[in-house]
Amino acid sequence: MTLLNEVLERPLDLGYAAASEARRRGTARPATPLRRSVTFVLAVVLGLTAVWAARELRAPALETASDVLVEEVRDRTADGETLAARNAELREEITELQELSLGAEAEEILELTERIGTAAGTTAVHGPGVVVTIADAPSVDSGERDAADGRVRDGDLQIIVNGLWSAGAEAVTVNGHRLTSQTAIRAAGDAILVDLQPLVSPYEIQAIGDPDGMRTAFARTQAAGYLNFLSAQHSISSSLERAQELRMEAGTPLTPRVVTESS
Repeated sequence: MTLLNEVLERPLDLGYAAASEARRRGTARPATPLRRSVTFVLAVVLGLTAVWAARELRAPALETASDVLVEEVRDRTADGETLAARNAELREEITELQELSLGAEAEEILELTERIGTAAGTTAVHGPGVVVTIADAPSVDSGERDAADGRVRDGDLQIIVNGLWSAGAEAVTVNGHRLTSQTAIRAAGDAILVDLQPLVSPYEIQAIGDPDGMRTAFARTQAAGYLNFLSAQHSISSSLERAQELRMEAGTPLTPRVVTESS
């Protein structure tokens, strides 16, 4: 209660009260130009010091958690690409060693192994083919209403890939990722994942095979009509072009599995 009474009865600080009383009596020290200059300089220095301290306190917060995650993703992606290149070199070395160890008498076995590897997606291949390119609608990045309808989905890529297989494709890649017999094309939010690798628009789907035959056969598939529907309804652009030479790296090797009969 004493503190409350003190605040209510004498709200002015004692120092301010003494200074006010000195000015009233005329005994206060005069405000000379020198004193005013010193006061101004001190105020500026204190202000700059406060700004500098605030910036220093905010500096550590500039590196947000998202920045750290993005940098880590980039590092891990680079490591993954390096390991993938090393795996490709090792697969080529293994193939050469198999040929040397089996000899000419096993040529039929090696040819069969190569055909199986091509079909499974675990053998590097090259040859002519076709390239299907599909991209998000321009409205996706504009922030317009219902812009999400113009985004390419994982199901769209699945339909195109299945159409190419039906048209006679011997090997297929999506944005450079080789499709194997165990490859999954999935969605994670707005991102499309191929074997857990995120892809961005535009999506380039390459297929090795007879170019003319595939173009004709693909035009008869459900995928061709579906691309026309996406273009007419959602402004999702697509194209189908002939390619003289396509090169595809081997996909992720399959993990051997052993099936045993339970008793």
